[in-house]
Amino acid sequence: MIIIPPLHYCIVESPVIRNEEGEVEFDQNGQAKLAHADIDIRLTRPDQIPFPLYPGEILRQPVTALTVVPANSALRLKAVLDFEDSHKEQRRAGDEDIDCIGPNQAIRLCAEKELIDRSGQHRVTGEEWLVKKTGAYLPLAYETIVLVQDAYALTEKKALHLRALKTFIDDFGKKRLSGEEWLATHIDTETHILSIYEELVAVVDAITLNSRQYCVILDPVIDSKPQLGRKKMIFGEISFFLQPGEKLLTGIQNIFILDEDEGVIVKCNETFEDEQAKKIRTPGDLWMIRGPTEYIPPTQVEVVTRRKAIPLDENEGIYIRNIKSGRVRAVIGETYMLTQDEELWNKELSEQIEYLLTRDPLTERYSLMRESASAKNASTATAFNSQSNSSKSITTKRDKWKLITYRVPHNAAVQIYDYKLKKARIVFGPELVMLEPDEHFSLISLSGGIPKCPNQVNSLCLLLGPNFFTDIIVIETADHARLSLQLAYNWHFEVKDINDKREAAKLFSVPDFVGDTCKAIASRIRGAVAGTQFDDFHRNSAHIIRESVFGLDANQCVRDQIVFPQNNLVITSIDIQSVEPVDQRTRDALHKSVQLAIEITTNSQEAAAKHEASRREQEARGFLERQRIKNEAEAEQIRQLLLESQALSAAIELTGQTKAEAISRAESKRIEGETAVYQARRKAEATKIEAEAELARLKLVREAEIKFLREQNELEIKKKAELSRIETEKFKLQVESIGTSTIQSIATSGPETQVKLLQALGIQSMLVTDGKNPINLMDFGQGLLGSLTARHVIN
Repeated sequence: MIIIPPLHYCIVESPVIRNEEGEVEFDQNGQAKLAHADIDIRLTRPDQIPFPLYPGEILRQPVTALTVVPANSALRLKAVLDFEDSHKEQRRAGDEDIDCIGPNQAIRLCAEKELIDRSGQHRVTGEEWLVKKTGAYLPLAYETIVLVQDAYALTEKKALHLRALKTFIDDFGKKRLSGEEWLATHIDTETHILSIYEELVAVVDAITLNSRQYCVILDPVIDSKPQLGRKKMIFGEISFFLQPGEKLLTGIQNIFILDEDEGVIVKCNETFEDEQAKKIRTPGDLWMIRGPTEYIPPTQVEVVTRRKAIPLDENEGIYIRNIKSGRVRAVIGETYMLTQDEELWNKELSEQIEYLLTRDPLTERYSLMRESASAKNASTATAFNSQSNSSKSITTKRDKWKLITYRVPHNAAVQIYDYKLKKARIVFGPELVMLEPDEHFSLISLSGGIPKCPNQVNSLCLLLGPNFFTDIIVIETADHARLSLQLAYNWHFEVKDINDKREAAKLFSVPDFVGDTCKAIASRIRGAVAGTQFDDFHRNSAHIIRESVFGLDANQCVRDQIVFPQNNLVITSIDIQSVEPVDQRTRDALHKSVQLAIEITTNSQEAAAKHEASRREQEARGFLERQRIKNEAEAEQIRQLLLESQALSAAIELTGQTKAEAISRAESKRIEGETAVYQARRKAEATKIEAEAELARLKLVREAEIKFLREQNELEIKKKAELSRIETEKFKLQVESIGTSTIQSIATSGPETQVKLLQALGIQSMLVTDGKNPINLMDFGQGLLGSLTARHVIN
């Protein structure tokens, strides 16, 4: 079964023959009769009933969608058989329908041999031409339609870039040479159809600039001639097309709008006269345009960079380098904008100093010392380096062109060395240090850890104390007992006058004062202990160590402190934190003696504890018995109170039940009363709402009536005014139609008629009067005429 949907068709070859009623005819054998070699085009049926193919029918073309012809289009048809079309017109085999040329269309024709076309022009074989006349066009016998060309619409935003394929005269009467390129814009024509000898290179979009934009055109076209190697600037509110061969240098640029703290550095590429500066600029010149202003760089100028003034606080600064002299200086505490001969200079520092600049010298130092004490030797350095590296990775990188500042804490000093002047200066805290371009910090590297190892603690500032450091040393007594001592030293630097440069310089004369001090004190202790027996040292270790370190005064008393004159370091006290034997046998013997002493002490304490426990046990038993008797008496009293409470609660229960029933009845009556009051109040509110609604309805009705009367009166007034205006217009139009001369004639017709009547009577002059009344010459003629004139006027 074949189904033909709407807007579809199929072609059946050798269809069956049908009679006038549309029924299939059969032969005597019951076979359907066929129209052999004929074709039948079948369209969709109104009922869309599927149909089968009878034996012998062939589906030459399957179900196919109909061809849709849009507006301003047509189909060129050719008859293959004689037939009558839908317009009852006979078509013969070989006939072709005409082509329709719509608006803004043209047909491109080609001559198959020499001929004279419909416009009377001679065409040679292979020549092509266009037919642009709107309407139907029937090609001649030797004319072939190549294609149908649509016109290009040209607007203010779109133009056509065309190229001539050979020398010809275009539609605008201009002679175009072969290979010539030009633009067709909306000024030339609204629509354009490409000629035979025209080639469309591209559709060009318009370039639009606002009042704050400009552009530079390379190789501009002036008077239809390209100026190769030249530049042209266009700015302002304008819209234009790039001519063939033109191109933008850097696209559309914004005008430089400079504030008072902004500037633009420009460079001269070609010699020209700077009207703003009243001087000649040569190639390579650099200068700055400062705001506030609007600046458009000429074509001979290249914008190098745009700069903005850098605002600086009194504690902020920048490093600036002069690119001509190479001199580097620091600008501090002022708003500064770099000139054309200056640039920001980056001050490089070592990674270690960069890291220390971001850390607190007090907390960081103590934390590093604790880490060093927990680790030993090489592992300490590894932990420190890994910690430093991890800290560096999370530290925000500084701008190297900014002034380097460092806050020296209280009771600390920093040494700064100027490599240009080869001088050092020492700054005591609290103070803010600002580095000049040639100045650098003196890095302090101290020993750390327990026992002390060199280069464990790094810092930029030297803490003046008081503080302490701990060390472990190994000593040997006269009887060859080796002991390990853990000592803590309290220290501080003594600076009498911070303004004395020589005294201040002593602070940094010893690079590692911690390591040197520990070595010096350890040597003194080892010398003193070497001549002392172990028992004596064990009993008098503190006195021996303090005497060896501090020494004795003139009165054979131990001094309070020791001073190192090289850097004015003062050790004020020594704390012996632990004394442990190094030899294992000595340690075991000492351990046994200690254990025996502990056992004796423990046994005595155990006996005393047992006696005390027995005594406390007897006291506890007596106290327990007394407490039991007392608790029984209190229990009897409580039981008596319980019975009394039970009797009282029973009485209260009976009373409470009666009271609750009375209260519930009263509450029920109260609720009923409140409900009645509530219902009455709601009824009153409902009545009030109904009355207000009725009042609002009446009010709206009255307002509607008033509005209706007002609008009716206004319409009546408008009607009267319109009638008056119409009467006025009517009278005005009547007066205008009659004319001023006609009105004048009507006004003067009476006196003129009277004069003519008097002239007809032959009376030249006459006057009748009684001599008493004044003479009215104006009505004299009227009196003579009498009723005759009145009748004439009436007629």
